[in-house]
Amino acid sequence: MPITAIVGAQWGDEGKGKITDVLAQDADLVIRFQGGDNAGHTVVNDRGEFKLHLIPAGIFNPDAVNLIGPGTVVNLLTLVEELDMLEARGISTANVRVADRAHLVLPYHVMLDRLDERERGRRKLGTTGRGVGPAYADKVARHGLQAYEVRDERRFRERIARSVELKNRILEAYGEQPLDAGQLADDQLEAAARLGDRIVSALPLVEDFVSRDARVLLEGQLGAMRDLDWGIYPFVTSSNPLAGGASIGAGIPPRLITRVIGVVKAYSTAVGEGPFPTELHGPEADALRERAGEYGATTGRPRRVGWFDAVAARYAHRLNLFTDIAVTKLDVLDVHERIPIAVRYRLNGMETDDMPPTGLLEQAQPVYETAPGWCVATTSARSREALPRRALGYLDRVSTLVGAPISMIGVGPERKATILT
Repeated sequence: MPITAIVGAQWGDEGKGKITDVLAQDADLVIRFQGGDNAGHTVVNDRGEFKLHLIPAGIFNPDAVNLIGPGTVVNLLTLVEELDMLEARGISTANVRVADRAHLVLPYHVMLDRLDERERGRRKLGTTGRGVGPAYADKVARHGLQAYEVRDERRFRERIARSVELKNRILEAYGEQPLDAGQLADDQLEAAARLGDRIVSALPLVEDFVSRDARVLLEGQLGAMRDLDWGIYPFVTSSNPLAGGASIGAGIPPRLITRVIGVVKAYSTAVGEGPFPTELHGPEADALRERAGEYGATTGRPRRVGWFDAVAARYAHRLNLFTDIAVTKLDVLDVHERIPIAVRYRLNGMETDDMPPTGLLEQAQPVYETAPGWCVATTSARSREALPRRALGYLDRVSTLVGAPISMIGVGPERKATILT
């Protein structure tokens, strides 16, 4: 029963969308198990380049069902926009499903998200402003609305009216314009009508695929260093992108997950605030960012860039116990004569390979070893044997430091530029 979780092993933006797209060509069911439209999974294939925010990256396999799982939070309006975008480009969305237990991201969540960032000032979190955090906060506080509730219009309007009344008090206290509950409900119900019977009970659907020994992919969003419990709190997302979160957010019993793929870039990137030990600055950072095209798929913000942090990736492995790892964007390093790798941190005069909590990590300095570069283009390589010897040496060192074998190597953004080892 091949059930595979695909999770980020860094700060997010590792290339999970590409890896999901590659593996989804042989999948029967693909499930996004957490997060919302703050995700930005870029996929490049024979149909073009696509930036997906809610819809799983298995959408390009017309035979696969793509489920937005119960662990996600869903903005119905942006979901409809994403469906329209795909259909306009000739991609069928007939197999998209939304779990009826998924919570809704509503306009007041977006407003509160941006208001919270404004009030934090210099200690802002660097969120995407999509309302994901406040939606999860309402879920935990038992104020949230779930997707199934759109089926009962009278009750839905009553719940919206009560929620808007409460949220308007907060918005008005901070000088924001109040929301109109009737218009908000109208917009949500209109979007829900567009979705129609795509809103489904997820557990019977998942159980049916599992009972038939189908091939299932569990697609995560963000990465281990942004996990709510194990990441660089408070500079984290509001859900759990670890493999353990995949079980809960997809409705898959933990013992059925047979493969856990950790996705890493050949270097490190981050969007948002918080400690990032190997971060580069100045012309060196600019050159790496421009060569790699490191700009957020959701916000367009320049990503922070740095060398590979083996302490962070190993930490992700300790939390997920990867069966294997996928290394993306190896080609970005083709121009470097020497490539630093952070193997430990120096903290309070001592070296450690453990992951300290956020306040201490902010003080940590990376301890580097240097690998020789290869200065040869890898973009045309389609097998491990076609890679330069020094590139293989770099990959072997990454594998050793993380503690898991490498099964996939990305040497370009396209699906075909993926080496399966």
